[in-house]
Parts: sequence; structure tokens; C-alpha cells
Amino acid sequence: MFVVPERMIADLMTPDEAFGAVEAVFASMADGTARNFPVVREALGGGRQYGFKSGIDAAALGVKAGGYFPGNADRGLINHQSTVFLFDPDTGVLQAAVGGNLLTALRTAAASAISIDRLARADARVLGMVGAGHQAAFQLRAAARVRDFDRVIAWNLHPDMLPRLAAVAEELGLPFEAVPLERMVEADVIVTITSAPAFSLASAHVSPGTHLACMGTDTVGKQEVEPALLARARVFTDEVAQSVLLGEAQHAVAQGLVRAEDITPIGAVITGAARGRVADDEITLFDGTGVGLQDIAVAARVVHLARARDMATEVEL
Repeated sequence: MFVVPERMIADLMTPDEAFGAVEAVFASMADGTARNFPVVREALGGGRQYGFKSGIDAAALGVKAGGYFPGNADRGLINHQSTVFLFDPDTGVLQAAVGGNLLTALRTAAASAISIDRLARADARVLGMVGAGHQAAFQLRAAARVRDFDRVIAWNLHPDMLPRLAAVAEELGLPFEAVPLERMVEADVIVTITSAPAFSLASAHVSPGTHLACMGTDTVGKQEVEPALLARARVFTDEVAQSVLLGEAQHAVAQGLVRAEDITPIGAVITGAARGRVADDEITLFDGTGVGLQDIAVAARVVHLARARDMATEVEL
């Protein structure tokens, strides 16, 4: 088997590579050649969570094991910790172990960027950011790759975290302003990347024609936006079953505002089987729940790149 440690990922997986790998696997999900398995997730107490996301496509079988450990920041570690394991889909033999921390951030940002690329108005100029944690910087950079924004407005529950996001905007040459949530009506694209149990972004904070990428809700009970907003929008997702179970749509579905059959897989837009945005005043919303096949796709790509550059370590179990 091959090992690609966390320290090598930054030199191997670029945002472009992540975008291509995730877009391809979304298309494979839509045409039925790839499928995710049910998520397993457990609370460990003290805010810790641990679980598994897995799936299979024509070339790879794999699982990401890891979770969220809020005490890590005090230890100088990232709170989200994970490793991706790849197996031969025909024999079940373990083929690779890949550090999953940076990959998770890159594949999540890639999914958001794909939704913006496919669903946001071509003339989108103002990017709104709701959330300013570790993942927010990746989201901002990825969004800026697919639209020529003029400025960034942002809100975070803890305002003292916003300067870090402002530094990323400055790096990209984009004016940045911290704003109250009510001013999100100015945004053409809004990325939400929080981990709250109650929504922050209300329907009244969103203008017609906006595209939203809701990337923080991946667990039963989490919530980023008011359910009424989903009722106003055309809703897209990475996987419908996961969206209604543990994604942002879980709350709107529970309240009878949205049905599973109303939600469109983004992969169907990529393959041309479904329409994306149909009007400039339409609100589109991507419920990015994070599926195992995303992790498998980027990990498999990393292994390919590492082997091609003789950077992967081969070990015998």
C-alpha cells in the first residue's frame, strides 16, 4: 500500500485539481456509476464527534475516518482530523492511506465553487461570507476563482475572527467589510460556513437573484439558514438522501416546506440532465453536505500525483 502523509498534501493537491476531481465524481453520482454509503457518526462527549464517510466508484472504494475535536486548537492542532483509506474495488485490498485534513478543506471549497460556477449569475460582483472559521478562507479563495467579485462582505458570530478572513480578501485584492447580517441583501453570492445548532442567516437577509452555498450543515441538528429561505429557492445538493437527513434541507423538509423530490443533485446539472439557474431573479441554494465520494476522489488523485512524482511511500502490511 502507499502512504501519502498530511505534510505532502499541500504540494500535491491544488484547488484546480480538487475542483476537477469533485466535479467529475458529482457527475458520476448523477449517472449512477458512483454511490455513497450511509454516514456513520457518533458523539463522543465534550463536543467531540467521530465517524465514517465511504463510497465506491468505477475506480476506487474508500472510507474517510475522522471527526471534530474542539480541544485541538489549544494543542496547536486543527480541530477537524481525518484520514482517507482507499481499497481495490475488486479485491478489497488496501491500496493507500492519505492524510485527510487539508483534503477535506479543499474538497469542501471545491464543491462550493462548483455550485457557484454552475448556478450563480454571471454578473455576480459581491460575495457574502457567513462564518470566519478555518474553512472560510478556503471558501473565499475558491469562490474568487470562479467569479470576478468586486468586494467581500462578511459576518461572524465572533467578530474578532473576521480580520483573518479580511487578510485573505486583501491577498486576493478584494475590498473587505464586516457587516451585520441584514446587509447580506447586498450580496450576489453568499457562502455560509458555520457549525451552529440554530440558523443565523434569515430569509429576509437574502435578495432575489442570489446564489447561496450552504456548506456547514453536515450533522443532524446543525442549521445555518432559516427554513423559509429554502422554500423561496431552487435547492441543489451533492446527494439528496444526505441533504434531507443531515444537511441544511433537513429542517425545511421536517417543516413540510421542501420535499426530497424538489431537490436537484448538482451532478445532474453538470451532466446536462437537469437545468441550473433559469432566471436572473431566481434564488439558488446549494446544500453542501459533504459526501464520502468527494474524499475518495481527491485522495485517489493525490495518490496518482504522488506516485507520478515518486513522493508516495510504499509499505507492506
